[in-house]
Amino acid sequence: MTLSQLGAFVFVARLGSVKAAARALGVSEPAVSQSLAQLRKHLGDPLLIRSGDRMVLTEGGRRLLGIAAQIVALGAEAVAAVQPGRPAGLHVVMDAGLAEYVAGPLICLFTQRKSVDASTGVAGTAEVPLLLSSRLADVALGAQVSGAGLVSRPVLRCRLIVVGAPRGRRDHWLVGPSGADPASDTGRLLRVLRVPESQVRVFANQTAAWKAAAEGAGVAPATAHLVSSQVRRGELVAIDTPATPFAAYWYATTLEPANRSLAAGTFLDFLTTPAATQVMRAPEDGVPRNRFRPPIHVSIWS
Repeated sequence: MTLSQLGAFVFVARLGSVKAAARALGVSEPAVSQSLAQLRKHLGDPLLIRSGDRMVLTEGGRRLLGIAAQIVALGAEAVAAVQPGRPAGLHVVMDAGLAEYVAGPLICLFTQRKSVDASTGVAGTAEVPLLLSSRLADVALGAQVSGAGLVSRPVLRCRLIVVGAPRGRRDHWLVGPSGADPASDTGRLLRVLRVPESQVRVFANQTAAWKAAAEGAGVAPATAHLVSSQVRRGELVAIDTPATPFAAYWYATTLEPANRSLAAGTFLDFLTTPAATQVMRAPEDGVPRNRFRPPIHVSIWS
């Protein structure tokens, strides 16, 4: 029985599917299925069975879940404990749109100021509580997240608008990956506007969605300050809707102070500084080349 097997079990149990667990852990679905199969064989219990479109716990799985979650968290703490001489580690997960535009300059600026080995990843809102409680992430940036033992702090107020080409289509809605997350700001806006799923097209990233909108393929929700340069150049124009501009916040979510890492606390303090606010508001301004240290994007599979 290994940490990887227990981690696969915990994530499938909490997220309800092998696919969702693989996405959260940053590995392939066969890898998760194999780890789960090995654990089932070792313990002699199915642990999880399919019910409709979800995986649900057997009685043995229910008894194991709490213990397994604790072991996974302790495993992450053990790795950190045996490396006291190394710089503190920090893993930040973000909404897909923030990861695309903000992660690089924000983490770069932070590591210039603090001796921290930082890495970033993408996570959906539903995955955040499990990633934090399992110590597989230290901080999450994006929509507000609630849960036992978690603290969500607003770090930036922003507005969502809808943009499109001056003479483009208005019957298709073009979104990046975060648009498929119902708890994201984009997901909330689409619900408020009662946009039917049949009219939504999801692109591989936010840049591709805005590019398609600029070419007239439809309209796209956008964080106003991130799309401002395209609007200034006339590539996109703001489209009036009953719900926009849509007020939103970017939140930083961590474990409660007694349980969060020192690096996580330091990063939270950094997010309230004027320099961090400026980078989040204008990430396209970048940082000087001689001071650039790219963040490391890593899988959180362990």
